[in-house]
Amino acid sequence: MKGLADKPSYNIELLEGGVTHEDVIDGHICEQALVEKSAFVVGDLGALMRQHVCWQSAVPQLQPYYPVRCNSSPAVIEVLASLGLGFVCANKTEVNLVLEQGVPPESIILSGVCKQLALIKYAAKNNVQHLVCENEAELSKISRLHPSAKLLLQLTTEAHAAETSMAFGFSLKSCRHVLEAAKDLGVQVVGVTFHLPSSCQDLQQAYSHALSDARCVFDMGVDLGFNMNILDIGGGFTGSEFQLKQVESAVRPLLDAYFPPLSGVQVLAEPGRFYVASAFSLAVNVIGKKVETRHWDGLTQGVNNEDTEFLYYMNEGVYGPFSHKLLGKSIAAPSVHKHALCAEEGVFPSSLWGPSLDQLDQVVERCLLPELSVGDWLCFSNMGVCGLDEFSCLSNSPQLPVYYTVSTCDWYEMQEAGVTLDSAMTNFSLVEYSA
Repeated sequence: MKGLADKPSYNIELLEGGVTHEDVIDGHICEQALVEKSAFVVGDLGALMRQHVCWQSAVPQLQPYYPVRCNSSPAVIEVLASLGLGFVCANKTEVNLVLEQGVPPESIILSGVCKQLALIKYAAKNNVQHLVCENEAELSKISRLHPSAKLLLQLTTEAHAAETSMAFGFSLKSCRHVLEAAKDLGVQVVGVTFHLPSSCQDLQQAYSHALSDARCVFDMGVDLGFNMNILDIGGGFTGSEFQLKQVESAVRPLLDAYFPPLSGVQVLAEPGRFYVASAFSLAVNVIGKKVETRHWDGLTQGVNNEDTEFLYYMNEGVYGPFSHKLLGKSIAAPSVHKHALCAEEGVFPSSLWGPSLDQLDQVVERCLLPELSVGDWLCFSNMGVCGLDEFSCLSNSPQLPVYYTVSTCDWYEMQEAGVTLDSAMTNFSLVEYSA
């Protein structure tokens, strides 16, 4: 993207006449069959638009700020910027990427735990004013290097603390002291941010506690003379419309009670997975196969049972596009390309592995699949949370090709939302898809 603002950097394949996302995958698999059978990614930019429409419909009171760490593809950033989203950045690279897309600095929040001095200086130099502050040491650094910053205090929540052994942020009890310290240092505090994990089971109780604490911090800040006007309720949005409606039903009455519209408080949220998860699919090739037969004694004396398990090796693994598996994230079983399962056809316990032969390189521990052959293709959906940088980093291939698509229906809807190639999306070139 750098230095190419006047030349399209991406081709978007326009899908007309009923051509689907699956048709595009089929076409590129046919192409790969003639060459090296390399893995590839297909991105549906229309999915970003559909998720944006869903967000605006379900939670119009929450202004979306996209956390760039979820997927730092320049294509994703450019589309979301054209839709008017704000951005949450955790390092210099992310800030620079967002600024290159023409996003104004006031639409950027700099987060990240234990920010380096160079990052704070970079934010000050580029007029990025909104910074998240997680501890007193951070407050001291910001006061020296970015005295005009507008801080959001990171508030710990019970749900987040229960999920991690290292919960960063301020407890409600410590906030008064921190606010007084900020006042003594001459640093502005303008709001509060907190985070609830997507694994949270009792959303009603978790949001009730978090928003009640946030209201208390706002009141403390106002008492000390701060202009408290931003509330960031963080992420934890899975991508499911059902879960989004659950969040809305939990949050709306609490916001009406603690932060009503007339209060003038701007309420933000950080939907990362929600926007990008469904937008990308990954196609990989089966390059190896191993059969293991396990025996165990049956309950009936003298009867032995056998269980056949297949181990399949793919041309990509956890040291490439499945790297989030190393962070404890589960990966759903893939679909088998061009395979319609018959009622009589058996399925077998299977595990999926990357090409490294490393014991850590297990992508899917156990799933049920029909018997596959070397050369078959597997399609993993919902791969958008893995940034496209990770699709090439440490990968078996130098760089996985990414094919961007959009249907005519989605493209017209994007244009109605104000997204145009000649202004908002200068790095894209629209071409008609040809199978």
